[in-house]
Amino acid sequence: MGFLQGLLACLGRVMIATIFLVSAAGNKIWKFNEVAGYMAAEGVPQLPVLGLPLHKVLLAGAIVFLLLGGLSVAAGYKARVGGFLLLVFLGAATYYFHDFWNAEPEERPLEMIQFLKNMSLAGTMLFIIANGAGPGSLDRRQRRPISPDRGAGQPQQADTGPIEVGDEVGE
Repeated sequence: MGFLQGLLACLGRVMIATIFLVSAAGNKIWKFNEVAGYMAAEGVPQLPVLGLPLHKVLLAGAIVFLLLGGLSVAAGYKARVGGFLLLVFLGAATYYFHDFWNAEPEERPLEMIQFLKNMSLAGTMLFIIANGAGPGSLDRRQRRPISPDRGAGQPQQADTGPIEVGDEVGE
């Protein structure tokens, strides 16, 4: 069951991360000015920051968050940090672009669905932040150093982090 559990967890992380990676690499990078214009039209601040309009600085930051967060979650490497980056992105994107409460009546159902999709993804990020990447992740494969306070008669095993559902616990 350990191998299958790791494989399924890895597949799940890749599936979760795909929407963020495709959004960054397939849309926001190649259509940077078009997306920045859409952001400005949706009310994202345009104040100058370091000589650049703020909405373009925020878009560049969003791309970095999407790529780093998506790769982190997919690989299961520092997945809690990656989940946090994606959670921040989701919060801002949901507020500015899926504000169904301000939408025209005919657009409201679609915006509500997009809002709820983002809330589901935000819940997924909270789950990853709380529980880590799970089996089959790079975080799980990293070994922590042996604690110096272990007794001489105790087995010398590396601490692999918190126990998660499905872990085998021995005496």
